[in-house]
Amino acid sequence: MATPTLDNLRRYAIARTLFKPTTLPRAIQRLGFVQADPIRAPARAQDLTLRHRVKDYRAGDLERRYTRLAVEEDCLVNYGFLPREHLTLMHPRESARVWDAETRRKAEDVLAFVREHGAVHPRDVELHFAHGRVQNYWGGQSNATTHLLDGMHYRGMLRVARRESGTRVYEAVMHAPADDSLAGRAQRAGALVDLVVRKYAPLPAASLTYLVRLLGYGAPHLSPQTQTALQHAREQLASCRIDGTTWYWPAEENPASRRHAPDESVRLLAPFDPVVWDRRRFELLWGWAYKFEAYTPAPKRQYGYYALPLLWHDRVIGWANVAAGEGRLQPSFGYVDRKPRDAAFRAALDDELHRLAQFLAPR
Repeated sequence: MATPTLDNLRRYAIARTLFKPTTLPRAIQRLGFVQADPIRAPARAQDLTLRHRVKDYRAGDLERRYTRLAVEEDCLVNYGFLPREHLTLMHPRESARVWDAETRRKAEDVLAFVREHGAVHPRDVELHFAHGRVQNYWGGQSNATTHLLDGMHYRGMLRVARRESGTRVYEAVMHAPADDSLAGRAQRAGALVDLVVRKYAPLPAASLTYLVRLLGYGAPHLSPQTQTALQHAREQLASCRIDGTTWYWPAEENPASRRHAPDESVRLLAPFDPVVWDRRRFELLWGWAYKFEAYTPAPKRQYGYYALPLLWHDRVIGWANVAAGEGRLQPSFGYVDRKPRDAAFRAALDDELHRLAQFLAPR
């Protein structure tokens, strides 16, 4: 295998995840994980990600079809949707924030309530238990019941049965017995590392370590099993060194293959699309630092509230903020250097905006 160049890695990163559109179950299976975000600008991140990879996808299709799909809402390296089969690799698990005895008691009481009543809305739990308020991560006050349900979901005690007007409706879940031996834990850790590598490859060495640390669920130190899985991955993955950075990818794949030639399309990508998610990799591949600024004060924003990176051929050349008011798209664009002036780009951009309008149209 020829040693890949940075151009090879750039094209490979695009081609391996922007595959030919397929069915919704197959796209989720191939992606392995789809990050979720509640902001709609002009649609939620999971929908913006899936529209490039699913035939005739419309905004909201994942939520509408969720109960009929073998997928779960859960947290991998962050929150999103993943094939149900991956849950056996993730649960049971503990959080870096250890519950005290009182919180564990409350969780057991809520779990008994959910088992008795079936799928429950958080308001039903709150009406029954009235847990009050707690201090949240940002120092403000949050509903204690919502906070407890989130923790139970994270630990695998509950699953999301469906959503009602965007709110998670929970039901109790029993996971298959897990091999809790050192060998069993090592096997699961290795499979999880393989899962995230296949989603985000090619990966700079620092990003590989960062992703594996996220799989440790926020713990300050990697478990021995996860440390071993990381070391094994470094030994088994293919790699090369370019301009002082070591890159990793699955050993059976060839980043230098001519099959990774870019197409003629323009694509507006979600801020958490696999092409975009790893900001370290993004800057190394495309030479500029993309920032997600929805939570940045407006006067300090460089790109906008919900900037969608603009991919053309094998280059991310700028970004767009898109509103969808009054029945039509209202896009505004920014470019890293200057806007391409040729007719091919204008036609490809018009096609992408047409696809985006169709995606946002109601079923």
